[in-house]
Amino acid sequence: MRVNDRQFVARRGMLAAMAFACLLAPAVSLAGAQVEESLAPSVATLMSQAISDRPVPADYTNRMELRPWIDAMSPRLADKLDDVRAREEFLATVHYEATRAGLDPQLVLGVIQYESNFRKYAISPAGARGYMQVMPFWTGLIGSGANYNLFHLRTNLRYGCVILRHYLDIENGDLYRALGRYNGSLGRSEYPTGVIAVMNRNWQYAPRAGTLRAVSASVPAR
Repeated sequence: MRVNDRQFVARRGMLAAMAFACLLAPAVSLAGAQVEESLAPSVATLMSQAISDRPVPADYTNRMELRPWIDAMSPRLADKLDDVRAREEFLATVHYEATRAGLDPQLVLGVIQYESNFRKYAISPAGARGYMQVMPFWTGLIGSGANYNLFHLRTNLRYGCVILRHYLDIENGDLYRALGRYNGSLGRSEYPTGVIAVMNRNWQYAPRAGTLRAVSASVPAR
């Protein structure tokens, strides 16, 4: 074998090894970093109570008022989750945890898509984890060892929804500023504008009369 041929084979082998290593490595998110803060004891207590584990009811996906929403959202997730039952479980969990926190499920789907693109094991350069890119310090502020696994679907969504609700309360319902806090980029427009655009483009829902209400959001003028 000539030298050039050996070099070509060696380079091809190295590229193949690098590609394989990339497949094994955790997905990396480009999300920002939520900012650690001191919480008043009363706030920490309320948030700790809010993240208490309450499993999704077994019949949740088949409830009459929820079924149309799941049927509308499920096909939009087909390229992310190809298994129908897995998609329905995911959507039921999103809806359940969003509703528990007083958030619109469509907003939560927009946050998940923008933060992690629906990658369960996404990790940001700052260390944020999972679907909603929750920073691990939150498990010390409001959690315990019993609910530490931020790659677990329900745990991640529960933390993410409670944290976003907390920021909405701090900002008196200002979604733009609350999203900035959630991403650790308060005062910058890229993140809130991106999340809201993704939500309105991909997750809008027009319910039939008597079912779940539609959700629409826009970026306030600044």
